Amino acid sequence: MVNLKIDRTNSDSEILRTLKSRQSLAGAEFPDADLSGIELYDSDLSGANLSGANLSGASLIGANLSGANLSGANLVEADLRGANLQGAILKSAALQNSCLCRADLRNANLSEADLNGSKLQVALYDSLTVWPSGFRYKSCGAVGPGALLSGAFLNTANLRFVDLSGANLLGAYLSGADLTGANLQGAGLSGANLRRAFLTGACLRDARLNGAELQEVDFRGADLTGASLDHVTSIEGADFTGVRGLGEAVRAMLCHRSSEELDSWNSYTRTTTRESLNCETV
Repeated sequence: MVNLKIDRTNSDSEILRTLKSRQSLAGAEFPDADLSGIELYDSDLSGANLSGANLSGASLIGANLSGANLSGANLVEADLRGANLQGAILKSAALQNSCLCRADLRNANLSEADLNGSKLQVALYDSLTVWPSGFRYKSCGAVGPGALLSGAFLNTANLRFVDLSGANLLGAYLSGADLTGANLQGAGLSGANLRRAFLTGACLRDARLNGAELQEVDFRGADLTGASLDHVTSIEGADFTGVRGLGEAVRAMLCHRSSEELDSWNSYTRTTTRESLNCETV
């Protein structure tokens, strides 16, 4: 816990020198501080008290603000790309025209916050995230349960263990995305590009993968109970080792794909699709 207090009587240069002199500002006290336009790239401000602080135009790219108190803070036009805001309190915060792309908002409290003009593409949320009343968070580009991400570009995105249950990902571009352990139960993935995606241990129960591109997908240990795999464009190099819930009818259907697909290696796991499906027993 850092015993540090800064108020508006400090000059910007004094504040900047104080901040730069410390590697970690976890738990620091900054209530009502004027930190407008300050550079706090990749800083550790976890658990800090920034309630009522002026952070307009501040650069907080990659900052750790998990558990921080930002209630009533001025974050207008602040750059929060990739910031960790898990469990942060942003109640009544001014976030107009801020950039929250790829920020982690899981379990964050954004009640009564002003998000007008804010950018939330690929920001993460979950069932515990509290949004402002009436805010259409499912269609703002953020990633979470029930998100409307049809046709979204999520190539190579880090979505490990993210909750995407019931999400609409029809025709989404997820090539190379890391969805290890993700919850995709009931998600719509029809027509999605999942080439070389990692779905190791993911929950795909009742997911719709009809017409999806599954070349070199790593499905090892995934739960495919009730998943629809009709008319997938290709399973070339896909690894189904240890999948759960893959019905015999579905497995037989996959095992009757072309030899070119079934005998292709997964470049990561070094297993052929035929071997992973144990097609010889079909």
